[in-house]
Amino acid sequence: MTLLCPCGSGRNLDQCCGPILDDPRHAETAEALMRSRYTANTLGRWNHLWATWHPRTRPDVVDSQGVEWTGLQILATKDGQPGDITGMVEFRASYRAGKRHNVLHEVSRFQRRAGRWMYVDGDVD
Repeated sequence: MTLLCPCGSGRNLDQCCGPILDDPRHAETAEALMRSRYTANTLGRWNHLWATWHPRTRPDVVDSQGVEWTGLQILATKDGQPGDITGMVEFRASYRAGKRHNVLHEVSRFQRRAGRWMYVDGDVD
């Protein structure tokens, strides 16, 4: 049975974020890493979130237990391509926490470190 990728790309998980979840070096762009991090949240793959968070800014523990992520919309990207060192991804992610439905709007910053993309931080409104 094929499973559509939770990131909303319309592709199968094994042809989209799946390989990046298994090995973050497969993320060729900042957007691809962003999508894989969203997918990791939906699947409870906290280890992927921690491993792809820049060591300078990541917390000791990473999880979003109790949150059901229900949709991702990429709004804009800047840089973050294979030849770039930094990148930005603006997105909206819908989620449910308890009985409340919410939307996270963030402009995330990414940086290449040792040849692979890492999430640095983001501005949330």
